[in-house]
Amino acid sequence: MGVGEVMYLSRSNVEKIDLSTKDVVDAVEKAFLEKGCGCVEMPPKPGIHPIENAFIHAMPAYIPKMHSAGMKWVSGFPDNFKIGMPYITGLLILNNPETGVPICIMDCTLLTAMRTGAATAVAAKYLARKDSQTLAILGCGIQGRANLKYLSYIFSNLEEVKAYDIKLENLNNYVVKMKRKHDLSVVAANSPREAIKDSDVVVTAGPILKHPSPVIEASWFKDGGFACPLDFDSYWKPEAINSMDKFCTDDLDQLMYYKTTGYFSDIPEVYADLGEIVAGKKAGREDHEERIMSMNLGLAIEDMAVAIKLYEEAKKKGIGIWLHL
Repeated sequence: MGVGEVMYLSRSNVEKIDLSTKDVVDAVEKAFLEKGCGCVEMPPKPGIHPIENAFIHAMPAYIPKMHSAGMKWVSGFPDNFKIGMPYITGLLILNNPETGVPICIMDCTLLTAMRTGAATAVAAKYLARKDSQTLAILGCGIQGRANLKYLSYIFSNLEEVKAYDIKLENLNNYVVKMKRKHDLSVVAANSPREAIKDSDVVVTAGPILKHPSPVIEASWFKDGGFACPLDFDSYWKPEAINSMDKFCTDDLDQLMYYKTTGYFSDIPEVYADLGEIVAGKKAGREDHEERIMSMNLGLAIEDMAVAIKLYEEAKKKGIGIWLHL
């Protein structure tokens, strides 16, 4: 690497690097451990909102033990599908933590899916029942695929996936492709209720809405279940969220920040954030019948933990393009 050069990784480059499922989950779990020990720097993410229900967020973070510092500049535009573009797009910049010089610029679309699915898996490792066999996935886009990938790594006993999507074409494609990819029963549910009922783990992965009309009711969710909404409180009714025995989040400061902007108007007191649980400062699941939710907002430390792995592997494998600064 010459002086004044930065690596560029496109989405196809990120795919070609092909980080293992274990490497991604381990990296995200380590990031949460460092967070729980108070050893990361991560301010709440600021954002701008050019159109309703869309966002562009700045997500900086520094993880000293992983030698990873940088920022993700990521957008979510829910109507992008109408013009054939993904909901999530953006870039991530890694900096040398000793000099501040940018060392890598990478597409963050696939990275965001990877780290989000891994964060769900880490939360489920500590908060779901170990013998979980049935998974409900509501939202069959890239997050629906990523979450199945990483949750199936955590749960060796997983047998059935019940999928639901408001777009029948998305649902049918998901069922066919996920059956082919995973050695599991993947079935299409006719409604959110049908997917959620009797499921041990529930993941909702729709667009984030500022003024939602939630549909998921408390009675649909089983005792002993674990839920991980990736779409804030857009689809869970307040009484469903308040029915949880433990309500957790990936970051309390960010949750409180979002409350000031109009999200999460009716949620219970937060029991713990995932960093506290991974670090052993708070207990995870303590009872087979506990109803537990982890409201995962998506953290920059997750991005930096995976991004530094991608960068290191790209250098080893000779993947990417070097650009002059």
